[in-house]
Amino acid sequence: MEVINTIGRRKAAVARIYLNDGKGQITINNKDYKEYFPKETLQYVIEQPLKLTEVEGKYDIKANLDGGGFKGQAEALRLAITRALIKIDPEYKPILKSHGLVTRDPREVERKKPGQPKARKKFQFSKR
Repeated sequence: MEVINTIGRRKAAVARIYLNDGKGQITINNKDYKEYFPKETLQYVIEQPLKLTEVEGKYDIKANLDGGGFKGQAEALRLAITRALIKIDPEYKPILKSHGLVTRDPREVERKKPGQPKARKKFQFSKR
């Protein structure tokens, strides 16, 4: 099997992954994923597509993560892994889609407007 290259995005985070046959090793920015994401909830987010398709331990994943926070990076990585698994076997798509992993989350931070302290917050109005 040749190396499969996919990309996943979430907020400001970008995940580029290279997936190939192996023993289930996940490396992020030259670190083990459990070292990069010490929180178990984020490790679960990353493992989700692999567990749903029952391919844990079959593929090695090398990922480059950039931008955003740790939660956004984990979800970007999850999308990239999902896309790679669908490239391998299109029959995985209905399972992953039913759990909402195929769709990219489009929510982004709204920009700050001039004359306001934040994106939507206004300065206190004074009548007199």
